[in-house]
Amino acid sequence: MITLLAIAASLALTPAAMPTPPGELPVDPYEVSNSNAGAEPLSDPAVFEAFGGIEGIDRIVDDMVERITVDPRLADIFRASDFVRLRRTLKEQFCYLLGGPCDYTGMPMRSSHADHGITTAEFNALVENLQLAMDAEGVPFRMQNRLLALLAPMQRDIVTR
Repeated sequence: MITLLAIAASLALTPAAMPTPPGELPVDPYEVSNSNAGAEPLSDPAVFEAFGGIEGIDRIVDDMVERITVDPRLADIFRASDFVRLRRTLKEQFCYLLGGPCDYTGMPMRSSHADHGITTAEFNALVENLQLAMDAEGVPFRMQNRLLALLAPMQRDIVTR
């Protein structure tokens, strides 16, 4: 599987030099790196499998994004979002963190959330929507906690007010 990260690395490109994926808005240049995902990936293949692989992660992210777009607690944060990019980068991030065959091409957590002014309550609301999406996909609670344990420390970089 060839990924955007592999292409960028082989051509020494930054997102500024790469074409903007279809449907996404252009972003300022940044260094493309899996380290931007905010945590080291899990090495237990059972976790990736419990999420239903790439297809399951795709459904979870799509469900979560649908939920956050109608959640009044999150309306202000996501009003001007590029939902195409959000879906793509969340899918990459979750797949990478769960030990799947994906690379993360998104921005670092701190810089990608810097201008959103996210509160702890809003962060928690997003996590609730993720948990509902994982429940709907049938991901066992124990496996959900493995992903949440990786995401929880990112609160420091995401919550800014």
